[in-house]
Amino acid sequence: MIRFDNLSKRYTGGFEALRNVSFEMDSGEMAFLTGHSGAGKSTLLKLLMLIERPTAGNLLINGKNLNRLAKSRIPFYRRQLGVVFQNHQLLFDRSVFENVALPLQVSGYSPGEIGRRVRAALDSVGLLDREKQSPIELSGGEQQRVGIARAVVHKPKILLADEPTGNLDPQLSAEIMALFRRFQDVGVTVLVATHDISLINKMNMRIMRLNQGELELDGVAHDID
Repeated sequence: MIRFDNLSKRYTGGFEALRNVSFEMDSGEMAFLTGHSGAGKSTLLKLLMLIERPTAGNLLINGKNLNRLAKSRIPFYRRQLGVVFQNHQLLFDRSVFENVALPLQVSGYSPGEIGRRVRAALDSVGLLDREKQSPIELSGGEQQRVGIARAVVHKPKILLADEPTGNLDPQLSAEIMALFRRFQDVGVTVLVATHDISLINKMNMRIMRLNQGELELDGVAHDID
């Protein structure tokens, strides 16, 4: 599904955010990406979203080299991605339903199909009864769940999350991770960037740790400092 092949990213001025990173993720696999601030986690996610392009190496999705993807095809590629952010990025002048519906409206779905998919997504995160409310009326954990519903409403093949529990307490963080596991169980490939080592150690799952732009650990670990 996802393959990084000796991938590097160097920015103008010479700063090398990623250096010779190689790993593979299978379809339906869930993994955590961790490392110190500035280790390269966000850059790696931006490469997957095609916000950035690699300086060297190859990035392949389902065997297709994204380095060769024309700019005109990027919007179509992104339709298979769902992205969850730390700060939710919700629109407070729109209802919960309208926030979740945005990706479908952009893609031109019919009103009937939008209604069906939005309610299914809200139901999957336990917020079906909140669809008419404004996000500002919800708790931080509920707002994050709205963000997750919006990320999965178009049934993506890959779900990316950038510090999705950074503003949540341990109990709410565990609930959010349980949601990600549910999406993994139905075949979605899930990659979560986080610094919350105590939380991910409890989940006994694959951890990839970046250090100064290099992948220094890849495996199941219980005691990463």
